[in-house]
Amino acid sequence: MHPLRAERAGFPEYAGRYRLESVLGSGGMGVVHLATSASGLRLAVKVVHAQHAMDPEFRARFRQEVAAARRVSGAFTAPVVDADPDAERPWMATLFIDAPTLAEQVREAPLRPGALARLGAGLAEALRDIHRAGVVHRDLKPSNVLMAPDGVRVIDFGISRPADSDLRTETGKLIGTPPFMAPEQFQRPREVGPAADVFAMGAVLVHAATGRGPFDSDSHYLVAYQVVHSEPDLTGVPSSLAPVIARCLAKDPADRPTPDALLGELRAAAYPTGEETRAFIPRPRRPVSSPLLPSAADDVTHRRVRVPEAPAAGRRPRRLALALALALLLTGGAAAAGYAWFGGGGDPAGRAAPHAPGPAAPPPAPTPWSAALGDRGPGNTVSACAAAAGALYCSTPGLVAARLDPADGALVWSVPAPGTGTRAAGATAIEPVAGGGLVLAVTPGSGLLQALDPATGEPRWKKDIARNATVLPAGSKVLAAGADGSVTALDAATGDVSWSKRLGRTGSVWLTGPGRAEGALDLYVSTRADDGTSSQVSAVDPADGTVRWQLRAPGLLKPVGVAQGGLHLTAGDLQGMTVAVVRVDLATRAVRRTPLSVEQLQAEAAVGPDGVVYLIGISGALTAVAGEKEAWRLETAVAAASRPVVDGGRLFLMAADGRLIAVDARAGRLVGQTDPRMGTGRGTYTATVPAPVVADGRVYGSAPDGSVFAVAAGDPAAW
Repeated sequence: MHPLRAERAGFPEYAGRYRLESVLGSGGMGVVHLATSASGLRLAVKVVHAQHAMDPEFRARFRQEVAAARRVSGAFTAPVVDADPDAERPWMATLFIDAPTLAEQVREAPLRPGALARLGAGLAEALRDIHRAGVVHRDLKPSNVLMAPDGVRVIDFGISRPADSDLRTETGKLIGTPPFMAPEQFQRPREVGPAADVFAMGAVLVHAATGRGPFDSDSHYLVAYQVVHSEPDLTGVPSSLAPVIARCLAKDPADRPTPDALLGELRAAAYPTGEETRAFIPRPRRPVSSPLLPSAADDVTHRRVRVPEAPAAGRRPRRLALALALALLLTGGAAAAGYAWFGGGGDPAGRAAPHAPGPAAPPPAPTPWSAALGDRGPGNTVSACAAAAGALYCSTPGLVAARLDPADGALVWSVPAPGTGTRAAGATAIEPVAGGGLVLAVTPGSGLLQALDPATGEPRWKKDIARNATVLPAGSKVLAAGADGSVTALDAATGDVSWSKRLGRTGSVWLTGPGRAEGALDLYVSTRADDGTSSQVSAVDPADGTVRWQLRAPGLLKPVGVAQGGLHLTAGDLQGMTVAVVRVDLATRAVRRTPLSVEQLQAEAAVGPDGVVYLIGISGALTAVAGEKEAWRLETAVAAASRPVVDGGRLFLMAADGRLIAVDARAGRLVGQTDPRMGTGRGTYTATVPAPVVADGRVYGSAPDGSVFAVAAGDPAAW
């Protein structure tokens, strides 16, 4: 036998009876190898990563992929030759097709009208064949379309689902690639049918004609929002094909044409004289591609993070700065009135018990509840909440602020937003402050800061601040940081201005937290350099605005939190990729940088009391960084998630489909999740995902269906 090639070191030599000759590519699910059958057929063999082979749910998904690929194996796909989903390292072999993907071809040049119509006819015929086999692809995109000499091939059925599948592990998960997903995949993922593939086909044709999608944005969050709410951008699409493509992109699945209907229209456009009887795709250009090879610019099945590889030039989106419009701030002098749970029994008349009492019974778990809040109109319907002093405060569309009873979600009071169409978009809480006792809420878009009585919601004082200002807690002060970098300090009890200074500039990131002295607070601000290669980090005394210290470090730094005597930050680049975790020692100012093994796109982060930093990117990869190394990494399959919240040895986060997810912070494993809460109408996908709130033994979440809900924090497995 020939020795393995150098680049194959560390990979298995065989999959079943097929000798693996070279590596074609790799992705989140596994590695694709080139092999040759006994009769000389060239094969593409996907071998699952060893760590995934130990996961029963992953094996079930891979088994489903094999079943779906076998069912549709034919003229319009890469035929399955052999597979063993039950092997120690599951694998599947398909016929190797020496052809580039549509994504590769479009990077060279968009298709002309005739070629675009022929591509559409080929895709319509392929979808007709796939749907007749009872399969919905659910991830049709340019990197899953091979431009073979004799016609298109649709590949990668990793997240497809046969109509008669009994697999339930994917219920409620947002899976797919946002620029090519249909609205129902975000709103009602369990009801996705063949019409979703028609929507994806329309988006693929727009990409083929223009090099971009019909709902392009630098943020996957905003892409998803536009898919649900906005009309497609068909600029640059040939006028002869724009009407049929527009029908493919209809929001309502019932309004989209069938593949049969599309085939007739597109074939007529492709061959107006009737001289051709089948779609013809021009001969492919090198480089060699595999039917299972994931594109370097696209995520692979279940949006699992790719093995590190060189990114496609110009394809990494910049970070979208989605500012929250409302800060709900609580200050007060009374001690927190938490709920006390008592175990054991006693005589109601007060007589002594005849026997010594046994061990106290464990406290009962809080009762779950769900409540609707505010005017649930179209658009961003997600509430954002904060808990303090035994109360739950929320902002929501149509309400500047509302107080809910944490025990059952009953509305105690609410303050309507002035005018019509106002949207309250976020909330956060600060520690009680002696002499304050007020709830501070910002009216979105107006820059009006109101101090409300926490018992009644009645206003105590009002103050105009900069529009879209970031409102931050700082002891007896409330700091309003404007978009231009100016900061105004207000007395939390009276609203009087204490001081006002320019401490940053446009794009600065702000955080308040424990400072150098025990019990003291600091305002931390990170301001990037003009060239984007470094950031200046400053610590400011909230009492008078004095700068305590400053330092400069590489990267675009974003403060996360203070723990174990250090200020923890994430370091990113101009494309929105988080590349490292940074710690600044508050005593010595020493800077420690821990690079991430896999960069995270648009990462949200939190730090635990032990100094461990947790990050989750838009791909759903959740990473724990402890000191100078990564402690663990978990693929959550959540396409968009909130900032994690650390409490009681667990991480809690919200998914964009309304699921609350709990992860063991030490072991890095999923320990519980709720059902999705997406609603049934339009406007049920949000461009921002507020973090959950943990207090008094409960976790509070808010979902796109308009609900605010609570579950017991101590038993995620029972959710």
